[in-house]
Amino acid sequence: MNRHPKKAKKQRRTVRPWTYDRAKAALPYLRSVVRSVRDHRLQVQGHDLRATRLAERSGRPDCEALIARAEAARAADRAQEAFDDALHELNRLDVYCLDPISGLAFIPFLHKDQLAWFLFDLFGENLLDSWRYHEDPLEIRRPISEVAAPPSEAPLSV
Repeated sequence: MNRHPKKAKKQRRTVRPWTYDRAKAALPYLRSVVRSVRDHRLQVQGHDLRATRLAERSGRPDCEALIARAEAARAADRAQEAFDDALHELNRLDVYCLDPISGLAFIPFLHKDQLAWFLFDLFGENLLDSWRYHEDPLEIRRPISEVAAPPSEAPLSV
């Protein structure tokens, strides 16, 4: 008999680690999805702000004000759904958005048998130029050259 029927069980989720080559190859798609996440989040904030400002106007609202507030709320809901869909697409790929406005996302990989993260930066110079271990503080950014596979040298023909 379950003594705590209303307590939700913690769900464990298996994260598929990426390789550097796979992450590099997926950069154009990831850029598109992270940009969509950012754009939709900004739209949600804009519509919410407009609805809040309309609601906070002094005096009794007229018919136009009520309609404008309802339209702003509906637009915010539509933008929130689009944001959630784009975020779900990232999560389906096992890429996790750290900060949608800044365009930061984490891509999991294994380094020396430890969980680590490639840091995808939408506004960074190379999109994928740093990484960190899972236990590292969020501010830590290690150079990607430490984990990137060096280009293989072709054998010299003599």
